[in-house]
Amino acid sequence: MKNKVLIFTCVLLMVAGALFAGGKQEGEAAAPAEEQFITIHWAQWAPADYLQTLSNDFTAETGVKVIVEQTPWETFVQKYNVEMVAKSDAWDIIIGDSQDIGTMAIGGHYVELTDWIKEKGVDKDFTAASMTAYAEYPKGSGRYYAVPAEGDCLGWAYRKDLFEDPDNMAAFEAKYGYPLDVPRDWMAMLDIAEFFHDPDNGFYGISIYGDNGYDSLAMFAEQVIWSFGGDLGDYSTYQVNGILNSQASIDGIEFYKALFEFTPPGFGDAFYVKANDAFTAGIVPMTCNYFAFLPGLANETTNPYADGTDYFPCPPQKGRDGEVRQYSALGGQGASAVTYSKKQDLIMDWMDWFIQKDVQMKWAELGGYTCHAEVLETPEFLSATPYNEAFAVSLNIMKDFWAEPEYARLLESFSKTVGSYIIRGEGTAKGALDQCAEEWTDIFEQAGYY
Repeated sequence: MKNKVLIFTCVLLMVAGALFAGGKQEGEAAAPAEEQFITIHWAQWAPADYLQTLSNDFTAETGVKVIVEQTPWETFVQKYNVEMVAKSDAWDIIIGDSQDIGTMAIGGHYVELTDWIKEKGVDKDFTAASMTAYAEYPKGSGRYYAVPAEGDCLGWAYRKDLFEDPDNMAAFEAKYGYPLDVPRDWMAMLDIAEFFHDPDNGFYGISIYGDNGYDSLAMFAEQVIWSFGGDLGDYSTYQVNGILNSQASIDGIEFYKALFEFTPPGFGDAFYVKANDAFTAGIVPMTCNYFAFLPGLANETTNPYADGTDYFPCPPQKGRDGEVRQYSALGGQGASAVTYSKKQDLIMDWMDWFIQKDVQMKWAELGGYTCHAEVLETPEFLSATPYNEAFAVSLNIMKDFWAEPEYARLLESFSKTVGSYIIRGEGTAKGALDQCAEEWTDIFEQAGYY
């Protein structure tokens, strides 16, 4: 009997303990639910900060936290390529380089979004050029792996005070036979650069990219190749010979070489920093740069000439065939869902939210570069900054480099062969493009494209 009482007492104590541990007393708060979050990986620059600010609205609406993780540009592409090869779920969304979409799609690292994009009408709401550049692979296939996130391309800033100076206007028209104004075509830009070039007095004709060892030279070169009627090759058949080294392409490269003669000293490796610095230092009348870096020229604290600075898109040019063309080399990135993420539902919730017109409008207001067609046409957008009107034009004339997985080798080959001619004055434009065409053909052949 004594043992039975002892056992019964122990059972009661165990039950009471369980109730105490697992039960909730009156007034006691429930244990907090596990916080939901997604991580977006992007390069380290101002637009990534803007995206974090924008995504705080998504958190307020849904309770899902968004972390925008930033990596310096120098290691950004390499870092996410390494992580994707390792099938890492460190990030849920990558806002990756446009040129890398082929590598990511073929490798199975990005989720194909084709059905979702067509269901949501993203391909209709965003500009055609941005869908092709940032979302589609292969080009022209109608298969999509991203949403356009940061539209960007090359544009121009110029000193209105210098262009509108009566003495400059009179002297220019006397020499060239037409008024000094925003360049009506690329050849007029060459005249303007020549006119202002005065190295004896520390002033130079233009600020453009040199060869930074990656893509700066190719980005500037391709837009003049296209504008003069040439091309980089046939993107569907991978034919290069006879296209990359056509006479029209040669015309574009010879023009680049001529224009580069009017840059400041030390511009052989110039990229976006030197391009802006020469302008803010007051030693050039105009500069070319990605729109993402033009806010620095509209800011009085970083540009003493901000009040007198205006902007224009890349100009058109009549080719030797008589056709007028207008192109701008694109930059920018698309937002892609990482295949290895375990949060696919949350990713698509964010995507659904991001593509909304009102969200895209706020994205533009914060300083992001929207690709939403309706937003780009609104008076609010066009008047929001002094460069938005030029950007809206440029976003519809932009074109991209190769997006195949071999793009890095193609860039390296182009920079080496064409850079030798433009930057160092070695050989001829034809010789440089002939050599590049041969190397590109070998690259595509080794990759099995033929």
